[in-house]
Amino acid sequence: MQRELAVPVLSGFKPGSWEKVHYSISHARKELTSLPSPMFSRNDFSIWSILRKCIGMELSKITMPVIFNEPLSFLQRLTEYMEHTYLIHKASSFSDSVERMQCVAAFAVSAVASQWERTGKPFNPLLGETYELVRDDLGFRLISEQVSHHPPISAFHAEGLNNDFIFHGSIYPKLKFWGKSVEAEPKGTITLELLEHGEAYTWTNPTCCVHNIIVGKLWIEQYGNVEITNHKTGDKCVLNFKPCGLFGKELHKVEGYIQDKSKKKLCALYGKWTECLYSVDPATFDAYKKNDKKNTEEKKNSKQVSTSEESDEMPMPDSESVFVIPGSVLLWRIAPRPPNSAQMYNFTSFAMVLNEVDKDMEGVIPKTDCRLRPDIRAMENGEIDQASEEKKRLEEKQRAARKNRSKSEEDWKTRWFHQGPNPYNGAQDWLYSGSYWDRNYFNLPDIY
Repeated sequence: MQRELAVPVLSGFKPGSWEKVHYSISHARKELTSLPSPMFSRNDFSIWSILRKCIGMELSKITMPVIFNEPLSFLQRLTEYMEHTYLIHKASSFSDSVERMQCVAAFAVSAVASQWERTGKPFNPLLGETYELVRDDLGFRLISEQVSHHPPISAFHAEGLNNDFIFHGSIYPKLKFWGKSVEAEPKGTITLELLEHGEAYTWTNPTCCVHNIIVGKLWIEQYGNVEITNHKTGDKCVLNFKPCGLFGKELHKVEGYIQDKSKKKLCALYGKWTECLYSVDPATFDAYKKNDKKNTEEKKNSKQVSTSEESDEMPMPDSESVFVIPGSVLLWRIAPRPPNSAQMYNFTSFAMVLNEVDKDMEGVIPKTDCRLRPDIRAMENGEIDQASEEKKRLEEKQRAARKNRSKSEEDWKTRWFHQGPNPYNGAQDWLYSGSYWDRNYFNLPDIY
């Protein structure tokens, strides 16, 4: 499917003058509903033969067969945080700081929603790999770079096209295998700056777990506390992504409170990270919770509950939707996926276009962009053997380059990000160095 491209006239262009000339490719104007080729069946492949030696270990150094991948790099997967950018714009539009925090919390929850049923593993980015996305329709542009290989660290920096926000972070996904499941702990700080209000918010994502790695239907849950801090007001939003529990009653549930710096509850939030998020008065929410707990205990007492060994099968939630407490306000609802999403790696409409490239774009993006990566492109086109060969070739090329650097005692230099403390919470971070959008790409590494 052809997409409309915004290609500017460059007469009188000066590098860096973004405001004067829109010198970029605007991606994904029209929605795609399919990839060039559907996904392969993984039924004939045994992941156990690879993972049985890795129980309790970190998986970043384990080479996995390409069949378990999806045709996107982790840098592109990170870009999916931006699918619901409208929530950032909405936050900026409010004069009340609690309403702004509600929208920021909804954005933080929506950022992990695309992971629902996404059981394919994104490709590990190569050191120096980059990805850019410009979406005029959503009002942002983003650049990301793989800044470290061991440990694998991906840094990203997005900004509103109307200079209304900056969203940035560096993610180090720590993967561990526990026999039946793989757990991904996304270490690293995420920062959102609302420039009109002089506010900065920081948080970290919940832990993601993929169950039934060996046998059965793969399923995903997110769990853990996410604490969003408004560094200007001292307000915090503490969200609990609930583990599903023995009977699946808590599957996908998220709930928590916005509280001021003296810990007074200002607002309650609840919903499911796969579906929606609501806000309600905290007293109303607490009364509902109390009543719900009482009903659950009565049900338990009336039934003889078997507490045999916990199954790793995906529990069925009590109902597919969230019970809406009277007086609640809807903050966010997930967009429906394309009808053939299950055959397309469970991609959202947003994910479908992340690998799109055409001749106009090829002449503008740097040669390190994920879209030009041959193993991902081969997989997207359904050429699984070629994807496997290319993946192996790129990994060997990366090892050889590292060996050559160590011989000459030359350190790897990142191009678009530098290491430093996060300006708001002091944590170790990778910060954007600027100048990517000048389109002056010299001395780029030859990674493909």
